[in-house]
Amino acid sequence: KAGLFGAEPWTEQMRAEIEERLGIKAYDIYGLSEISGPGVAYDCECQNGMHINEDHFIIEIIDPDTGEVLPDGEQGEVVFTCITKQALPLIRYRTHDISSITREKCGCGRTFVRMQKPCGRSDDMLIIRGVNVFPSQIESVLLSCGNVDPHYMIYVDRKNNLDVMEIQVEVSADNFSDQVKGMEEMAAKINAGMQSTLGLSSKITFVEPGTIPRSEGKAKRVIDKRKLH
Repeated sequence: KAGLFGAEPWTEQMRAEIEERLGIKAYDIYGLSEISGPGVAYDCECQNGMHINEDHFIIEIIDPDTGEVLPDGEQGEVVFTCITKQALPLIRYRTHDISSITREKCGCGRTFVRMQKPCGRSDDMLIIRGVNVFPSQIESVLLSCGNVDPHYMIYVDRKNNLDVMEIQVEVSADNFSDQVKGMEEMAAKINAGMQSTLGLSSKITFVEPGTIPRSEGKAKRVIDKRKLH
């Protein structure tokens, strides 16, 4: 059994979680409603980057600030040009998705250029204490620590002219406990991962399963209170 998943960024940890819980192989599919919908790029059996359908699209990676085209392997904003669409073909369309590409040979034998899983959007990126942060990076840290569900909310505020961050994360039903020591150890593990990955620390608040609001569309992960001041 296999499932195709798209619409929003997801981490390798999330892929593993889906595969384990549903007993399927989880594949990425990338698309844009402005271009053609799903099928612009897709995972192969190697799950090592999505092959761009180059018969129909040209991909570029640019610096989101300067527009400069970046070399293969460097992360930047994804830009597409449609080469077969007859009605409203888009030329160098800026997606705001952040990714990189590679032309290295894939184990599946296909020769199409591969696009790495988008880590987020340029308009979703947070700048916290001078560090560029994508919600997907925080998700990766949370899920790698275990014993937490893939439901979390990031709160960012400014106190005494300093950025502060709080992450509320649901703890798995089997592991939710009132034991303070266990919760403190888990919070310390998450913060160690945050420091290693982003060089940032955060207040970690554990909540019971079902506490974080669910959405039918793209999940809302960030509430930036700095914009309200």
